[in-house]
Amino acid sequence: MNRLVVVSNRVPIPDKTGAAPAGGLAVALEAALQERGGLWLGWSGQTNETDEPGPLRTETHGPITYALTDLTKTDVDEYYFGFANRVLWPICHYRLDLAEYARKEMAGYFRVNRFFAERLAPLLQPDDVIWIHDYHLIPLAGELRRMGFKNRIGFFLHIPWPPADILLAMPVHEEIMRSLSQYDLVGFQTDHDLENFLGYLKREGMGHALDEGRIQTEDRIFRGGVYSIGIETEAFAAFAEKAATNPTVRRTKRSIEDRKLIIGVDRLDYSKGLTQRIDAFERFVVGYPDYHGQVTFLQITPKSRSEVPEYEAMQRALAEQAGRVNGSIGAVDWVPIRYINRSITRPVLAGLYRLARVGLVTPLRDGMNLVAKEYVAAQDPEDPGVLVLSRFAGAARAMKGALLVNPYDVEGIAHALSRALAMPLDERKDRWRVSMDDLLANDVTRWCDDFLRDLGS
Repeated sequence: MNRLVVVSNRVPIPDKTGAAPAGGLAVALEAALQERGGLWLGWSGQTNETDEPGPLRTETHGPITYALTDLTKTDVDEYYFGFANRVLWPICHYRLDLAEYARKEMAGYFRVNRFFAERLAPLLQPDDVIWIHDYHLIPLAGELRRMGFKNRIGFFLHIPWPPADILLAMPVHEEIMRSLSQYDLVGFQTDHDLENFLGYLKREGMGHALDEGRIQTEDRIFRGGVYSIGIETEAFAAFAEKAATNPTVRRTKRSIEDRKLIIGVDRLDYSKGLTQRIDAFERFVVGYPDYHGQVTFLQITPKSRSEVPEYEAMQRALAEQAGRVNGSIGAVDWVPIRYINRSITRPVLAGLYRLARVGLVTPLRDGMNLVAKEYVAAQDPEDPGVLVLSRFAGAARAMKGALLVNPYDVEGIAHALSRALAMPLDERKDRWRVSMDDLLANDVTRWCDDFLRDLGS
């Protein structure tokens, strides 16, 4: 079996006990690397204030070698905060109004990808299978090809891929698309993302689809496919059942008394539809007065990219909005919205999912959204909650038991909350079963196995 080499922007290094950080993606990739023996390379998260990033550092845990590199402050500003998160991220999430293109940052993005290739090159063996992850590293295969590497190289995009009309607004759209054509396999979360990718190639005359997922461009043939990422379903379900007895979860249950809990969990980002969600909850309480004092909305939103001014402003605006709603519709003995702006440990989060009658997942656009899947997996089969899910999340393609909503329609979300809270037990069980069966059949291990099988074929 060929050695697997994984490259991602960040690398989840095992702790001192040898345990890998929690999370479905890390669990699946670590399992694949353990099976094949492998290498995982990426940014350490450390910034070097000088013009030199410093030497590559490696740690070996069993059959896996973790390789980490620092980046200079200029690299991080241009590659990460600049082009990756101020151009690619907003454009892939359909937010042309937020894209801030600068030629210097584009050059930095390609420069850092070339740097990653230079750090990786001495570590590669001729028969290695290379799997590169996400929008930060799109040009990496092209850099490796220019250095003469003929290895099988796959790429998986964890975020959405936009249609041609949106992608064309990015000044370097051709360079990005030509970079993607240098892979042997390009994987997307949904069929819509793959259709958008193929639509651009056809419209711009850069390529066209053949049979069996093959794609012909000017100088090569590669494959595109749909690989919807899952979670470690069975393990997370067992974890959530155990987590229900966590002291913090039990205190939370006592504190909400007999009220029904609605939960939202999102990284702080404009793609998550947080302001619309708070508006929708307010509209729900006002429009359905029987629920006044009978529900609690817990929104957990850890800080994200706090070095970027737009995110810092968003954090303040959301806290002010939650405070305004609490002041407007709350009571002396009832705080409608509990807004938590920090990370919650995984055991507590799993227990809170299980405690909540409604999981409210309403991103404006999302590649997949694993919170939706974790919420379903965490439920008590004998008394499951209801998932209210944006139709613009990739998870909506498979989660047939969810109540689908338009995240821009606050009235529609308010109505869905009312329906979810009033839903009879038999219907809740039926809806949960449909979604849970899909999660069991399409877990993160299958996602990993399917991609690597197709990459190696």
